[in-house]
Formats: sequence, C-alpha cells, structure tokens
Amino acid sequence: MHEFHGIDATLFDLDGTLVSGGIALPWAHQLIEASKGHFAIVTNDAEHTSAEIECLMQMIGLPIKQERIVTAGMEAIRQVAEDMPGAKIAMATSRSLQAYARTCGLYVTDAGPDVVLIGRDRQFSYDTIRFSANAVLAGAKLVICNPDRTHPGPNGTIVPETGALAASILACTGPVEHRVIGKPQPEIFLAGLKLVDSAPSRTLMVGDNPETDGKGAERAGLRFLKIG
Repeated sequence: MHEFHGIDATLFDLDGTLVSGGIALPWAHQLIEASKGHFAIVTNDAEHTSAEIECLMQMIGLPIKQERIVTAGMEAIRQVAEDMPGAKIAMATSRSLQAYARTCGLYVTDAGPDVVLIGRDRQFSYDTIRFSANAVLAGAKLVICNPDRTHPGPNGTIVPETGALAASILACTGPVEHRVIGKPQPEIFLAGLKLVDSAPSRTLMVGDNPETDGKGAERAGLRFLKIG
C-alpha cells in the first residue's frame, strides 16, 4: 500500500477502521501487515481496558497485544492521576475502568468528589445526571473521556457514546469548564506516538472519521489515511 511509503509507524483507530459490530473488517489484516509490525491502536473506547480489548481482538482473529493499545478511558484516568494524585473521583464508567483508577492511586467515591469522570457507562441513569451535575456545580472538575455521541453498531445501527451522556450533564449545568481527553484532542495521539517511538511527521494515522481521526492527526502533525 503506497500510503505507507516513507512511514516509520502507524496509529490505527479501532471501531470502523479495523473492526465493526464485533467482527474484523475485511481489510484489517492487510492494514496491520502494511504497518510491518510497527503500530499502535488509538481508540476513543471509554468502556474497556486495554487488556479487555486484547481479549476481544483475539476472539475475532486480530492478535493485538494490550501493550499496543491506547484507550481514551484509560488515558483520561492517567491524566487525572498525574494532575491530581490521590484525588477523589466519581466515575460514570465501567467497573473495569473504576478498578484501573484505583490502581492509579485515585479514590473512587460518590462522596464529595474532586473530579467527575464520564465514560461509556451502560448503567447511566437519571440519578447519574442528577449527581454528576450537582457535583460539578459544587466545584468538582468535569473530565469527559471522548466527545463521540455515537459509534457504528451492527447492521447500520448506532451505539450511544460518551459524548451523548456528557451532553445530558452539560444540559443541566449550563456552560462549565470541562476537559475532553479522547480524539481529536492531542493527549491520546501523543500517548500513541510514545508507544511507537516515532516522530509525528513519520507517523500515519489510519481511521474512518475525519472529524476525530483526521482533525486530531492534523493537529498532532501526523499524516492521515481515511478508511471506509
């Protein structure tokens, strides 16, 4: 594939680029082979840990190790732990991400949090909105794992995403300062570049979404290849 000429490393998006609806896309193996083994996954996934994604990939025949995977959910937690060591954090996320936050030294609690973190929470509810909005209005920092409102599901359906959940909280709080970690923000691209140890100008971002993958790659100085 000529797009990979002059490239030292590749960052791949996941949903819509390598997989869709829980199955590997027809070109997934070809793309990975074109990277010559020098690649990382940069995904806005805000539900799973990298270890869980490795297991999911193995089940569909894509041998991608967790050490190659950067997720928006885990990166958001790392950023909070780095900026506010030992902070009290309320998390609208999966249990596996809550467990990961504890390993990063954060105190997961619903009592007077310093931070409210919003991921893709399948148990998200009216009470989640009420609690999160009031915690933010009381002074907690709001961190949103990614801005995506949906991602592609099976048979042309959509899957509600983190951005849609966060929008319900912001609808209650009104305009408040908040931080978004996932694509197209630079943090997750920088984490991917660190994994592949490559200069931005020599790195290709491959993704299906020009708004997140494309604009984020441009801001970070990477080349971009649209797939799908």
